[in-house]
Amino acid sequence: MTKVIAATDACKILAAVETRFALSRSDDSSFFSEWRGTLPELSVLEQDRLHLIWQRLHYHRADGDLLEGSVMLRVASPLLELAGFYDPPFKLKAEATVEIAVDDGEKILRGRIDALILQQNLWVLVLEAKKTTISTRSALPQALAYMLANTQLAQPTFGMMTNGDDVLFVKLGSKPNPQYGLSRGFSLYTLLEELQSALQILKQIGATIHDSSQSAA
Repeated sequence: MTKVIAATDACKILAAVETRFALSRSDDSSFFSEWRGTLPELSVLEQDRLHLIWQRLHYHRADGDLLEGSVMLRVASPLLELAGFYDPPFKLKAEATVEIAVDDGEKILRGRIDALILQQNLWVLVLEAKKTTISTRSALPQALAYMLANTQLAQPTFGMMTNGDDVLFVKLGSKPNPQYGLSRGFSLYTLLEELQSALQILKQIGATIHDSSQSAA
């Protein structure tokens, strides 16, 4: 009989996720090049919107830590909107349920993604949001497990993890073996420039996925 396991319970430790899915971290700096190098320029309007997001973050953080819902509302959602992930050709699924079979199909990991961005059947971005008292890095094992549930692995899958104060990006590739790469952490709360960089990276990821799908077509 197939046993269903909650992803939040089974994917708390990175080493366990790496072992369970034969996953490894790439040490090649070119593996995740989308967050490096020349990034898209931001318009004056985009910069003004980011400044408002930054001000609001400081305003609400002055009263204490932000819970997960507030992180989504005040940081993650505005960034995704500005990056164009709420508009064609992308689709948003909030609180999407995913399943992945492990251990020769005898067990299934089941969990809910805070936000899943798709382009047709291609997973573009898996977003994990945590409250500000939890490290962004702690969301990595669960985010990777969700990304591995993607059955359309001809193209890389990208992920973003944020606790409102910081953001971290991850890229997952399946060829020849499952590998992932990480960006550096960006401190949204500390510097407005870091928030701007986060938006630029999201825009770059969106452009990369769109160009890849056009080439495949």
